[in-house]
Amino acid sequence: MHFRLKPVALSLLCLFSAVAYAEEDGRPSPPEQRFQKVPESPQDAPIFFYADRVEDRQDEQIEATGNVEVRKLDQSVRADHMLYLKGPRELQADGSVRIEQNGSTVEGTRMSINLDSGIGSMEKPVFYIRENKSHARADSLKFEGKLNYTLTNAEYTTCPAGKEDWVMSTTQLDMDRSRQVGEAEHAWVTWKGIPLLYSPWMDFSLGGQRKSGFLGPVFGSTARGGSEVVVPYYWSIAPNRDATVSPRVMLKRGLQLSNEFRYLESDYVGEAHLDVLPNDQVARSTRTRMALKHAQQFGHDFSGKLDFNQVSDDAYFRDLSNSITGTAQVNLMREGVLSYAPSDWWNANLRVQRFQTLQDPAAPVVVPYYRTPQLTVLGQHPLAGANVAFSGEFVDFSHPSAVNGRRLVMYPSVSYPLVKTAGYHLTPKVGVHSTSYSLGVNNLAGLPATATRTLPIASLDGGVEFERDANFFGQDYVQTLEPRLYYVYIPYRNQNSLPVFDTAQADFNFAQIFTENRFFGSDRIGDANQATLALTSRMIEPETGAERLRLAMGQRFSVKSPQVTLNTPVSTNQSSDVLLDAFGRVSRAWSLNSTLQYNPSQSRSEKLNLSTRYQPEVGKVLNLGYRYTRASLRQVDVSAQWPLSSRWHAVMRWNYSLQDSQLLEALTGVEYNQDCWTVRLVAQRFTTSTQQTSTGIFVQLELNGLVRVGSDPLNALRQSIPGYTKLNQTHEDVPVQGLY
Repeated sequence: MHFRLKPVALSLLCLFSAVAYAEEDGRPSPPEQRFQKVPESPQDAPIFFYADRVEDRQDEQIEATGNVEVRKLDQSVRADHMLYLKGPRELQADGSVRIEQNGSTVEGTRMSINLDSGIGSMEKPVFYIRENKSHARADSLKFEGKLNYTLTNAEYTTCPAGKEDWVMSTTQLDMDRSRQVGEAEHAWVTWKGIPLLYSPWMDFSLGGQRKSGFLGPVFGSTARGGSEVVVPYYWSIAPNRDATVSPRVMLKRGLQLSNEFRYLESDYVGEAHLDVLPNDQVARSTRTRMALKHAQQFGHDFSGKLDFNQVSDDAYFRDLSNSITGTAQVNLMREGVLSYAPSDWWNANLRVQRFQTLQDPAAPVVVPYYRTPQLTVLGQHPLAGANVAFSGEFVDFSHPSAVNGRRLVMYPSVSYPLVKTAGYHLTPKVGVHSTSYSLGVNNLAGLPATATRTLPIASLDGGVEFERDANFFGQDYVQTLEPRLYYVYIPYRNQNSLPVFDTAQADFNFAQIFTENRFFGSDRIGDANQATLALTSRMIEPETGAERLRLAMGQRFSVKSPQVTLNTPVSTNQSSDVLLDAFGRVSRAWSLNSTLQYNPSQSRSEKLNLSTRYQPEVGKVLNLGYRYTRASLRQVDVSAQWPLSSRWHAVMRWNYSLQDSQLLEALTGVEYNQDCWTVRLVAQRFTTSTQQTSTGIFVQLELNGLVRVGSDPLNALRQSIPGYTKLNQTHEDVPVQGLY
C-alpha cells in the first residue's frame, strides 16, 4: 500500500490506498504522476508512504509495518516498522533501517529523525558515501541536518566491505557533506592490523576537492643527503589561492623549508617558491632558492609576465633535487615581458632577459647573452589578395666577458597565393632583411664598431595533395600522396665581420628544410639558391579523420654550394642529406616515431632517432628507443610498466650511453595494487653531472582516499616511463587529506 501525505490534509490522504491508484494492469501508478502541485518550501513537500499495512491513529500518528518505505524530496527511508508522529513531524523506524539522501546511505537497527530539519539519531549505523566509495560503522550516529552527521566510536575505510585492509578508528567522526569534508578526533590508522599513524585530529576529503591540512609524510634517502622525511602542510586559502609549506629533514644536511604559493584571479595568475636550507652541514653554507612566475592582463590591450629564478650556488639542484629534470637545469631564467596587442594583425613585446648560469666545473658551459632590453614588433595584414608582413627587432646585448652591442633587424615581406584551391597551393614570397649593428665594450675580436647587412629574400612554395581509398589488413583508409616543392633564393654576403649574439646552426629536420634561413637567430643569413623536394603519404581513418600513419622523405638541392657557415667548414655538396620520417599508430597497440638523416655521398647514416611504444591496455606499456648522431651520441633507452600478476606490476627504465660507456639513468621497482591501497617500491639512479650521480629509494604506501605515507615515486615514474599509468587513479593531483 502507498499513501501521499501533505501537512495540511494528512488524515484525508491517509484514506487512500494502493487500489485507488491502480492502473488497468493492476500495478499502482506513481503518485508523482497524480499530484502535480509544486511545494512552496521543503517543509510543504509531500510525503509518500509505501507499506504492506498502514494504520492511522486518531490523526496523531501513522504506523506502518512490512516493507515500509517513506519518501520526501530526495530522502528515502526504509525499515520493517515505522511510526510517524504528525505533530512534531518525526519519523521513528526500527528493523533493517536504511536512509538515503544527498549521495549518502546509512543503515542501522533503530532511527529517529525529523523529516523537515533532518535532525535525529540512529543506533549501530553503517555509513556509505558514493563519491569515494567509502563506508564507516559506529556505535551511534547523530543527524545534525541533511548534510551533516556525527558518528561516535567509528571506523572508516574506502576498502570493500569484508576486505577492510586499512581502517581509521576514531572516537568521533564528523561528516560534512556540504563541504565534502570528514573530521576525526583521536584517530588511529591501521593497515593490515599494523598501527600506521595516530593524530589527535584529522580531516580528509570525501570527494577529492582541495582542503587545508598536513599531507602524508614523505620518507626517502639519497647518497648525498642521507635519510630524509618531508611533512608537507597544504593551506587552501581560498578557491583561487593556496600554499604548501614542506619541512624537509635530511640526516646529513639539516632542515630545509620549502614554500609554494599559488594564486589565480580574473586578470592575473602566478606561483611563488622560497626554499631555505640554513647552514647545510655538508656544504657548510646556507642554501636558498627563489622562483616567481606571474602573468597579468593590464587592460587597454596591455599584458605582461614575469619569470624569475635564483639559487644560492651552482650545485644547488645537483645536491638537493630528487628528479632528473631538476638536476638538468643550467640557465635559470630571469625575464620580464610587457606586451601590447591592439588588434589581431600586429603586436609588440618589450622584454628584459637575463640568466643565472649554473656551472659544472668538469664541463663548463658558455654564458648566454643578456637582452637588456629587446623590443619586437610583428605584423601581418591582407592587402588586395596579398599578405603583407613585417617583423622588427631591436636588442641591446650585454655579456660580462664578450663583445657587447646593439642590433636592429627589419624584415618586411609580401606573399601572394597564386593558387589556393582544394588539393593545390602555390605561393611566391619576396622580402628584404636588413640588419644594423653598433658594438660597445669588450670588442676583443676587433670587429667593426658599426656594420650593416641588407639581403633580398625570395621563395616559392607549392604542393599537390592526391587522395585515394585504400584497404590495409582489412581496415579502410584514405591514403594521401603529397609532393611539395620549396624554392629559396638569398644572395651571398660575407658576414665574418659581424658578431654572433644569439645565432646557432639550426638542426636539419623536416621543419627546418622548409624555412628560409638555415640558422637560428639574425646574426647569420645563409646564402641560398636551392630547392627542397619532399613527398609525404598519410593513412587517415575516413570516419574520424585521425591520422594513423605518416611517411615522409625530403632532400634539398642547391645550384651552388652554400658559403655562409658558423663554426663549421664550407660544404662542397650541392645536395643535402636525405631525411626519412615515419610516425603514427600502426595498430591499436603499436606506435612508431622515427627519423633518419642519411648521407648519400658517404653512404652512411648521420643521425637516427627511433622510438616505438607497445601499449595494448592501461597498465601495460613498453618503450624502446635508440638515438644516434655520428661521432657524438649513441644512446639506448628502454622503459616499461608491465603486470606480473593481477596485483603486481613491474616498472623499469634503462638509459645507457654507448658513446661514453656510461649509465645515464636506471630505475627499477614494483607496484602492488589492492582494492583500496597501493604499495610502490622504486629505486632510481641517474647522472647529475659529469662526475656525480644521485641514487634514491622510494617506498610509498597509499591508502586510497585518505593519505600517502612514504617517499613519492610518481613524478619519477611519469618522467622516466612515457605512458605510465597510475593504476589506482584517484584525485591525486590535489591534496585531499589533512593531519594535526
